[in-house]
Amino acid sequence: MPNPYSEVTPEILELSQLCQRENAIDPDLYAKYDVKRGLRDINGKGVLTGLTNISEICAGRVNEQGETVPCEGRLFYRGIDIKDLVGGFIREKRFGFEETAYLLLFGRLPNREELEKFQALLARYRTLPTSFVRDIIMKAPSRDMMNTLARSVLTLYSYDDAADDISIPNVLRQSLQLIALFPLLSVYGYQAYNHYHEGQSLYIHSPDPALSTAENLLRILRPDSRYTDLEARVLDVALVLHAEHGGGNNSTFTTHVVTSSATDTYSAIAAAIGSLKGPRHGGANIKVVRMFEDMKEKLHDWTDEDEVKAYLRALLHKEAFDRAGLIYGMGHAVYSLSDPRADIFRKFVKSLSEEKGLDQEYALYSLVERLGPEVIREERKIYKGVSANVDFYSGFVYNMLGLPTELFTPIFAIARVAGWSAHRIEELSNAGKIIRPAYKSVSPERPYLPLDQRS
Repeated sequence: MPNPYSEVTPEILELSQLCQRENAIDPDLYAKYDVKRGLRDINGKGVLTGLTNISEICAGRVNEQGETVPCEGRLFYRGIDIKDLVGGFIREKRFGFEETAYLLLFGRLPNREELEKFQALLARYRTLPTSFVRDIIMKAPSRDMMNTLARSVLTLYSYDDAADDISIPNVLRQSLQLIALFPLLSVYGYQAYNHYHEGQSLYIHSPDPALSTAENLLRILRPDSRYTDLEARVLDVALVLHAEHGGGNNSTFTTHVVTSSATDTYSAIAAAIGSLKGPRHGGANIKVVRMFEDMKEKLHDWTDEDEVKAYLRALLHKEAFDRAGLIYGMGHAVYSLSDPRADIFRKFVKSLSEEKGLDQEYALYSLVERLGPEVIREERKIYKGVSANVDFYSGFVYNMLGLPTELFTPIFAIARVAGWSAHRIEELSNAGKIIRPAYKSVSPERPYLPLDQRS
């Protein structure tokens, strides 16, 4: 029997044709009125809509002629180069996500005592309300973990006696709790789905207050709670690289927009989750993984450059994989010559592939990373350089860690909630106006017709 809540009936199909016809806008009008579609110009540069102290993306430099030319990409968290940040905690053999969250929230790196207190605070907040797992997460589990995460965040509103208080101390408290709880909400949501929808055993492990976010993620996800040191450190680096990326990315801008209405923290963060759920934003690494799965099936020799090039051309010609005309993981809205996050990730990917015995897969990824930009330049008119982005490798890493595909985007959210929280506090701290850009109407005026005169 059809499900009335999900069936598209013939009546709906007919009405949808009316919707599409009446909502279509002549593409030439966007150029006529100089509309920056997607708040970006033809070169992909974003329209300036705000100021931030939290992070900076550098992908171009101004030459002597005053022209902006592409340069190797750089990313700064509170003025600190991401490569220096990662290099620092790696050299000292420490996990870095917690101090990265501290840096994003408070504007500077913590000293040892501050870091220990901050880690202890997150550990104390890493406890869900009594019966929350049973009453909320286990009931009506969703097939989409981002839907589960958003619903859980909105439900936490009901457990907070000061949910609507948007003073900075209260919002900071809420933000720290959400940073601490996102791993539990995501993994427990997956375990419920895996049990009720897939018929697998149900595991609900408690986090260990002595462990880092990355370690706890692996601990509560795996049936035996076991993991190697390299696995935890690579996942930790992934969290650091995804924690923040400027105020203009879709989910962070969403955080600013919704926060500017003076709504509560749970609503603002749930809106950001809704943005990140979209495959154009948070699901790119899943597309990369599936593209490579298709590629490995189609190629006879993974080391044959001509054969790999032919497959990449078929992708661009909409003749392979999902026929979208894209080489997933190649190119970025901001970066051109290189994505610094991909540069950092690459060496950790190599180490993990060696530990997992997946050298051949890594070699294929490296080959596609080298050949992809070359094929794109040959086949397409491009306005800036093209290089591998962080999503090119992150899905491969998550696969090697044995993480289910359903958790790829929630892991992005587990990292990015630190950046969202910092931007929410920044928006509230500067008491800006409600964000309201302009849309120009291109619909002609027409008279109202009485019901009996309408055709």
